[in-house]
Amino acid sequence: MNLPLFIGLRYTRAKRKSQLVSFLSAVSISGMTVGVALLLMVLSVMNGFDRELRERILGLVPQAAIFHQQGIDDWQRLKLQLDSNPHIIASSPFVKLDALASHQGKTSAVTLWGVDAESEKSVGLIADYLSEDQFTLFSAEEPVVFLGAAIAEKLRAKVGETLLLVAPARAGNPAALSYFTLGGIINTQTELDGALAISSLQHAGALSLHRERVGGMRLKLSDLFLAPRVVNYELSRLGSGYYGTNWTRTHGNLYHAIHMSKQMVGLLMLLIVGIAAFNVVSTLVIVVVDKQGDIAILRTLGASSRNIMAIFVVQGSLIGAIGTALGLVVGGLLSLGIQDFVSFLEQLLGLRFLHSDVYPLTYLPTEILLSDVLYVAGTALALSFLATLYPAWRASRIQPAAALRYE
Repeated sequence: MNLPLFIGLRYTRAKRKSQLVSFLSAVSISGMTVGVALLLMVLSVMNGFDRELRERILGLVPQAAIFHQQGIDDWQRLKLQLDSNPHIIASSPFVKLDALASHQGKTSAVTLWGVDAESEKSVGLIADYLSEDQFTLFSAEEPVVFLGAAIAEKLRAKVGETLLLVAPARAGNPAALSYFTLGGIINTQTELDGALAISSLQHAGALSLHRERVGGMRLKLSDLFLAPRVVNYELSRLGSGYYGTNWTRTHGNLYHAIHMSKQMVGLLMLLIVGIAAFNVVSTLVIVVVDKQGDIAILRTLGASSRNIMAIFVVQGSLIGAIGTALGLVVGGLLSLGIQDFVSFLEQLLGLRFLHSDVYPLTYLPTEILLSDVLYVAGTALALSFLATLYPAWRASRIQPAAALRYE
């Protein structure tokens, strides 16, 4: 075994006469463990928010949509044209309007979506929240509506009960109203639960301004970030009267806020790792003072300055490696269990930490990415290595005669 590596490992494992050195070594490892664990956990939570925004929220609201000022009467023809675009996975007609839902004297504003059940399966996530039996209700003759969990709770409405939906008067037309049966409750655990109402294209369209036409075509894209380009391209093919929107206008600010928060909070956690690395410096400085006699003897036996420096680089790097490994394990376990832990605290304390009117989700999602694990581990190990250089250099400068004089 290489001599500096052998002695460095011995120094790391050996029991020291100085209790202070042992204490500082434990503090250095603990500090690195805490810093790495927090950094990995924060990055995992931010990744979770990013994933849920892309897969859950943008699975229920349009990734992109095409509209016409007078409504779209021949949506089947338009669907064929849109589906021919290689960047569009599928398209589906919809009607969207603001309405008031009323039940037993309680009212709530809702965003009513009328959808075509069959084509919606290939575009959105609605099928993930409804059973097959509930899905067949879209084709029922009687109007059926599905409400977000927060709205149903506010209205105190139960499945099978009757609701009144009122669309406000517009463009000189009187207000439209219709009674709907509550077919089911959709619990997405997102901000959408506070406004979401879904019905069939036919029954929701009966409340809209253009009753014989659909409001627009919803698009599911192969790449979310191509949404503005795809919409602009399709509008250039369709001609006048058409206009479009995409998710960057409706949820773009939230997406950028999540990424900015990830960068800022990640930087703060990185500073904690840096402070932990600074503890390695102080620990090694004291170790060097404690081992001056050993260093002098090694130099007398022929060890070079480079050998002495390598010994303490090995020792400091090993402290950093142990702290990093423990931090990755602890951070991974915290990331996997934080959602259940937060839910337990909410039940225990009777509080809600995440409200849909403040946060986009009502739970704390996490996703551990290999790239983040490698980034955290690499950064922590690099800082630990850099922290060893100054103490190791000081050790290599110790003169044997001066050190042995006081032994």
